[in-house]
Amino acid sequence: MADQSKTGVTVLLTGLSGAGKSTIASALVHVLEEPPYERKPFLLDGDVVRKMQSAGLGFSKEDRNTHIRRVGALAAEHTARGEFVVCAVIAPYDDVRKEVRRMVEQEGRFLLVLVDTPLDVCEKRDPKGLYAKARAGVIQQFTGVSDPYEVPTDAELAIDTAKTTPEQAATKILEYLAAN
Repeated sequence: MADQSKTGVTVLLTGLSGAGKSTIASALVHVLEEPPYERKPFLLDGDVVRKMQSAGLGFSKEDRNTHIRRVGALAAEHTARGEFVVCAVIAPYDDVRKEVRRMVEQEGRFLLVLVDTPLDVCEKRDPKGLYAKARAGVIQQFTGVSDPYEVPTDAELAIDTAKTTPEQAATKILEYLAAN
């Protein structure tokens, strides 16, 4: 890995609800806090940021993009300070992901990771019961059901959590950063 004690890095994990973004993010944070890295990463979980920084926003495309821009602005700010930032967000639209990439790359390194877990696996997990509500029409504009997820074509890595443990995913991310 380039000397990341001086270069900020943002890893943005994107994918459907239930794909495993937050679980991978937690595993990555844990690995980074231990030797040999011994870094204190800054975690931006989409659900937490939505409650704090994006309260009042809905789920229209405009509101989702505003939410992701806020995550991106925070990530860019911390990246500029030389920090390691881990973002776990659905980020369903390609244009705003590219915008976040540009923001962060002005300050340091950016790695887009597609958490490419099949929809049926995400629906079986359904930790919050959201897919069931979306299928029943209770939730409108739900990504992957009644709203699109634009699969990134510019992701540096794709990880399927149906075939990869969170720890293996964290290792793949760190190996990619070390090699590139």
